[in-house]
Amino acid sequence: MRIHIATDHAGLEFSRTLVDHLTNGGHEVLDHGPSVYDPLDDYPAFCINAALAVVRDQAAGVRALGIVFGGSGNGEQIAANKVRGIRAALVWSMDTAILAREHNDANVISIGARQHTVEEAIRYIDAFIAEPFSGDERHVRRIAQLAEYEETGDIAGKGVDVSTGSTAASE
Repeated sequence: MRIHIATDHAGLEFSRTLVDHLTNGGHEVLDHGPSVYDPLDDYPAFCINAALAVVRDQAAGVRALGIVFGGSGNGEQIAANKVRGIRAALVWSMDTAILAREHNDANVISIGARQHTVEEAIRYIDAFIAEPFSGDERHVRRIAQLAEYEETGDIAGKGVDVSTGSTAASE
């Protein structure tokens, strides 16, 4: 599988260890940065680039997932979720790692490098990669509703308040 990773200064050491771990596990790893430590770097472009690469690969039929890191993982998850077609989940336990794939078919996870040890993060990542999407009808239906909103700014028949406008509808 192809794995796209990105971070900021807080997750740089994590990402270096992760590249080795995933490569040794037979995955193709593409690192979207940063490549050097800069305590003032900004994570959005790194994480958005990783997310864009996941979407491009998946559209081309390439099995791909993404992993983004930061101090808490929150901002990195938000950045990745700005990319159309990304379902990024903040992972903080084995359950959240597994359920992100099983129920939400997440294609990116975010982990707080200051919240977990490298060993914990690797366990979460390995579980995330190994877990298949269940394909249960209720989960498929919900994911389709999210995609519909992302494309149209509405979910037909579901009572979305379109009067306030949406990012998707205004594009």
